[in-house]
Amino acid sequence: MSETETQSMAGLRVVVPETRELEVLARMLERQGAEAIRCPLVAIIDAPDPVPIEAWLRRFIATPPDDLILLTGEGLNRLLGVAARAGIETGFRAALAGVRRICRGPKPSQRLRSIGLGPDLAPEPATTAGIIAGLEALDLRGRRVAVQLYPDNPNAPLLDFLARAGAEADPILPYAYATRAEDRRVLETLGAMAEGRVDLVVFTSTPQVRRLVSLAEAAGRQAMLAEALARTPIAAVGPVVAEAVRAAGGQVAVMPEENFHMKPMVNAILAGLRDGASSGLR
Repeated sequence: MSETETQSMAGLRVVVPETRELEVLARMLERQGAEAIRCPLVAIIDAPDPVPIEAWLRRFIATPPDDLILLTGEGLNRLLGVAARAGIETGFRAALAGVRRICRGPKPSQRLRSIGLGPDLAPEPATTAGIIAGLEALDLRGRRVAVQLYPDNPNAPLLDFLARAGAEADPILPYAYATRAEDRRVLETLGAMAEGRVDLVVFTSTPQVRRLVSLAEAAGRQAMLAEALARTPIAAVGPVVAEAVRAAGGQVAVMPEENFHMKPMVNAILAGLRDGASSGLR
């Protein structure tokens, strides 16, 4: 890539949703010369420290457990993400195929099916009590049971049950919820947008748009939200996200015509800059 190409977005201040997965998009924009303003526009975030999660994954691969209890689809999604970034996703998927998979509800079951697997047990009701009831008829003595937890719930009833049943539990918490400090950062970014200090905001999922709207409403900043969406050009990764932007009161200036992923998103922004006034950029 030439020096001219790397400076195609020189001086452009772009708000980018902040997660480890979307860091790739931020770096793509920065290579083009943009200033990426990382903003926690998602309510669910990666765990602050990936080291224990990667260690758990490597343990899972090296000595697979007998059982895996998945409590949320998001949990499996985050585990796969950490495995991919660590270069061990293939090994993790292979180990997953060999364990008994126990799912609470349809979402972890659906996520398993998306990678060619499925639940071996999906007890009803889809609650911790339902999981425990479904396991009570099984002999768990001496079995190693991996347990995917979710934030704000250490799930002592489930872990206590496994201990009483003679199983060895290996729990992991692979994600976190956004904090109030992160909420404040979102509102500060919204203020910068309303003041015209942001050149572009990029939305890559509908939950990001919903979070921006919900935080503005909770803080009584609806007028600021309206001004921010009116003054700031908006890029959407695809038509579903674009519809969410319109529902929030904004208008999309840039969207890939097809292949709704990060690289086409960057290319669409570059094309919009070349088009200038007709795209609403610059």
